[in-house]
This record gives sequence, structure tokens and C-alpha cells, in this order.
Amino acid sequence: MKASVLRAGSAALLVMALAACNRDNAPITPKSDAGVKLTDVPERVYWGDTHLHTANSVDAFGFGNRLMPEDALRFARGEEVTSSTGLKAKLARPLDFLVITDHSDGLGSTKALYDAPRFMITDPTLRRWYDLMHEGREGGLKATAEIINAKTHNTLPPSLTDPAKSEKRTRSVWRDQLRTVERYNEPGRFTAFIGFEWTLMDGGDNLHRNVIFRDGADKAAQVLPLGALGVTIPDGLWDYMDAYEKKTGGKVLAIPHNSNLSNGQMFMMTEPGGGPMSAAYARRRAEHEPLVEVTQIKGDSEAHPFLSPNDEFAGFGTAGWDIGNLDLSEKTTPDMFAGSYVREALKRGLQIQQRTGENPYKFGMIGSTDSHTALSTADEDNFFGKHPGVEPSAQRAMESQSLGNNKGRFGWNYLASGYAAVWARGNTRAAIFDAMKRREVYASTGPRMVVRFFGGWDFSANDLNGDWVHAGYRRGVPMGGTLSARTNGSQTGSAPRFIVSALKDPIGANIDRVQVIKGWTDKAGKSHEKVYDVVWSDMAKRKASGGKVPAVGNTVNLSNATYANTIGAPALATVWADPDFDPAQRAFYYVRVIEIPTPSWPAYDAVRYNLKLPPEVRMEQQERAYTSPIWYNPPAAF
Repeated sequence: MKASVLRAGSAALLVMALAACNRDNAPITPKSDAGVKLTDVPERVYWGDTHLHTANSVDAFGFGNRLMPEDALRFARGEEVTSSTGLKAKLARPLDFLVITDHSDGLGSTKALYDAPRFMITDPTLRRWYDLMHEGREGGLKATAEIINAKTHNTLPPSLTDPAKSEKRTRSVWRDQLRTVERYNEPGRFTAFIGFEWTLMDGGDNLHRNVIFRDGADKAAQVLPLGALGVTIPDGLWDYMDAYEKKTGGKVLAIPHNSNLSNGQMFMMTEPGGGPMSAAYARRRAEHEPLVEVTQIKGDSEAHPFLSPNDEFAGFGTAGWDIGNLDLSEKTTPDMFAGSYVREALKRGLQIQQRTGENPYKFGMIGSTDSHTALSTADEDNFFGKHPGVEPSAQRAMESQSLGNNKGRFGWNYLASGYAAVWARGNTRAAIFDAMKRREVYASTGPRMVVRFFGGWDFSANDLNGDWVHAGYRRGVPMGGTLSARTNGSQTGSAPRFIVSALKDPIGANIDRVQVIKGWTDKAGKSHEKVYDVVWSDMAKRKASGGKVPAVGNTVNLSNATYANTIGAPALATVWADPDFDPAQRAFYYVRVIEIPTPSWPAYDAVRYNLKLPPEVRMEQQERAYTSPIWYNPPAAF
């Protein structure tokens, strides 16, 4: 509500305040999942975005976003909308679900400030931000940089942080959003989740989490989004989640994101206060945070070449993002990488489990956009950028994207990424949420390839000739599961076998190869990793040499931003056994699916606007998917 950032006393503001109160008292009716047909075995994958910002986010509005939650939901469902810069925007294929995750701190505040009568603004800092936002795009960017800097360093004006005023505004915006989300939630057709982003940021280190409710507005309306101002550790969020579940009987989960910008703080070996991580702390984190966002617009966090020098595909989406934290207030040094990248976190989780019996980083992997345009698109040829200031234009690829005086990242460093793929039993809140909790999910950098991954002890190549999906569930565990040690007599200790299947995006590129990434700990507690090419296109001709499979080739034509599916394969599947298995070692396995080379969004921009971009710009890439791991636990005797 506008009065939360202004001094009261205006008749116009009083009318708006009364209207907001009336809206707050109106009933919110959640739509039930009842009557939606569900199957015992997930028969299809559902595609969505768990990380999207609308004009209700402090920074998104300052960047120029004028689209509200309703616009975001309409776009995700496949409808055409007009972007904040006046461009027509529509997805080639609708999404199945969406979570709007506006920042909880200052929810709706910059919009309220912008809409307010200027004469009512007495705080000089707020008046300066008001004037800057009304100057246009450049002024809005400058105001947003100052707002984010003030938030990061806890120097926001008192009128923005006053608890009573903030709560009143937040309550009004939150209830409006709940009504909109309920109106667009259609169980069986499109799932609209309730959520918010908890923006924990110690200095400029990104420790953000997206919070997602399983429930409808009848329960979510009983709480307000939790703020993170002045907070430096995640424990308070977990307390909030516990209190919500106890109060309402509902369920909620949190998803860490942008670990690549945490300067080593996201995946620590210690507790926040220092000292080794305890079993209780590790267990608590794993219970509240079953997933991690491994890829999004602000780079890819799967792996880094410094940590994985033998992985030729480890450098995807790291350019420009490994030089400093979120606001570039602190440079990133190599010793920070291990706490910032997901593969290393999975290895650290095994080490902590070996010592304590609990794994804090036993998480599944998803992708999402983190778009601040309210437009959930990860398509290279339909990319609307991080925020409205970099919606399609001839300048955006080479424009500096850093806020304030810190330079070093450019538009082309941003990825058109990613999406969350969920193997759920139906398109409902309950079914999708439950699949997330059991980690039966995977991440995509944008393409909608269909990926299955099962682990077991007696799979064989013959299984692929029959109903291998049901066999995978019946005789093994799916992605996100844990494979216990085999103990049936003479077969004890035999290597686990994995069913791996990948189908290309129906309207996208062929697949180059499918890999299994293994991590494990030895008896001394040291962690290791290895990348296996398990199946690839044209295996008869592309013989592995020295452990490496030759490159698939390249059909990209940069003059018209096209590629040809004359290389690669539309589908790849195999049953693979770990050739280096040691039954005494804890391990994890996840699948990485690599496409053939395709044009990146700057390449499409170059053709669209007749640009000549410098050689450092990423013009082509091999997009990919990452499954949630399958973990192996050794028998107690070891």
C-alpha cells in the first residue's frame, strides 16, 4: 500500500488504503485437485518455471517491469501479452506450471512509490528514487542499483523498513497475488503455485531461496512472506517453514539458487557459526531444501573447469559469472569455487555424511529462469532478457549488465535458461510438489528433452525391449532415489546398473551424447569424480579414444542463425554398469544430456539486427539437461 512509503495525510491515500482493506477481507477460494485423474507411475514430464518476478518485486519494477502476476500467468499458459517495452510476447509452447517468486522484502514497494503523489514524499532518498524512476529506463536502473545496494548493506530509509507499514503493504499485495494465482490454477491443465523469494544476501553473496507452498490460499493466506533484511544465515527461514506447517497443516519447501554467485557461501562444510557441520544441522537443511536450482539466466552452477579440469563440458555458462559475487562488491577467488558449484556440493554432502551419517546436500536438480520481465521464456530465439532494460534490441548483447559502478558483465554473459522438468503423477499442486520433495526432477537449460534415469541391481539391455519404465520403478529407483547395497548372496557387491534414456526436444536439436557423472568418497573421506560417456550418436563411427568421445560436429550457420539435425540422434538409451564400483564407497550418479551445437540468443540477435559482435561473444553452444542424482549407500559393515 502506498501509505507504507509515504507520510499519511492525503485523502487520496486514505481511499486507496480503505480499498486495500476491503480487498483483504474478501474471501479467497482455492481450487481443489479433487477429480483430477492421477496414475501410480509418473507417465509424463511437466515443464515449468519455479523462479519468476513481476512488477511486485522491488528490483523488477525499478528495472522497468510493469507486468503483474496475472500477465505472468497468462504468458506461461501460452497467451500473448505485451511486454513492458511494448513488444508482443508469446511462448511457442505453454508451460505446465509456474511459481511467481517476487522478493518478499519490500513487496510492491517500488511500484507504490512510483504511483504515489510526489508532494507526499518527504524522505529525500525516496524522493530521489521517485524522480529517477520517472526519468525513464536509465533513471530506473540507477534507482534500482541504489535500492539494491541499500538493501544489501541495511541502509534503506526507515519508512521502507518500518515493520508496521511494511506488514500492511505486504499483506495487501500478498492477498491480491493469492487471488490471482487461485484464479489461474486449473488442476489437470495448468498449475499455479503460491511462492516468494527469500533474498538472503550477506554483503553481495547470493544465498537466495525460492519458497514454494503445496497449498492453496486458504492456508498460505495465514502467513506473510518472510523478509530477509539484516539476516545472514538461513536458519530463520527453516523456522518460518516449520511454524507454517505446524500452524496450517500445510507443506512448504525451499530451493537455493544462484550458488555460482555466493562466493563459496552456499555449500559450506561448516555451520554458519563455524566449526564442523553437525548431523542435526545437516539433516535439517536436507529436510527443508530438497532441490537446488542448477541453471538460470545468471549462469550455470553445475560445474566449473577449475574444479573439474578433466570435464570438457564443465565450462558451460560460467563466463562472466566467476569473477565476483552478485553485485561484484567482492572478487571471486579459486578457493571459493568449491562452495559455489553443485557437483562439488554433492561431493561435500557425501563427505559430511561419511562423518556424521547425514547428507545436507542430498538435493535434486532443476532449472528456472529468474526472469524479472514476468515472462518465463528460456528459448534462445525468443529470449526476453533478465529485465525489461534488455528486452530484444540491437544493443543488449554488449551492454554492461552490472549495477552501480561495478562493471564486468555484459548482456551476452546471460543465458536463456532454464526450466524445471518434473516427473509427476498429474498436473496438480499436490502431485508436482510431491515429485519435487522426492526429487524426481531434472534441469534443462531450455530445450524440452525427455530424460529418464533408473538405478538397480539386475537391469539388462533386454529391459529396453519391454516396459522398461515400469521395470525401473518395480526393480529399482528413479532419479532422486537412494540405492541400498545389494545383499543377496553371491551377488553381493556387484556393480549397480542404470537405465538411461533421452529423447530430443520434439521441435529442437538432436542429442550428441548422454553422460553419467559419478562422485564418491574413499575410506579416508576424500572425494572424487569421474565423467562417463555412456551412449552417444553414431557410436559405430565415433570411437572413444583415450577415454574421450570425438566431437559430434557442427552444423551451425551463423549467417542466418540456423542448424541442421543431420548429426546427432533423436533418441539415445542404454543400460550402463559402473565399471569402477567399490561397494564400500558412498557414491552419487547423475545424468547429463548434451545436445549438438545450436545458435545462442546473441546469434539470433546478430541476424535480427544485422550486428557484428566481437569474438568473445558466445554465439553457439551445446545445451543440456541434468538429472537429479541417484545415491548409493554402502552396507553398514563398511
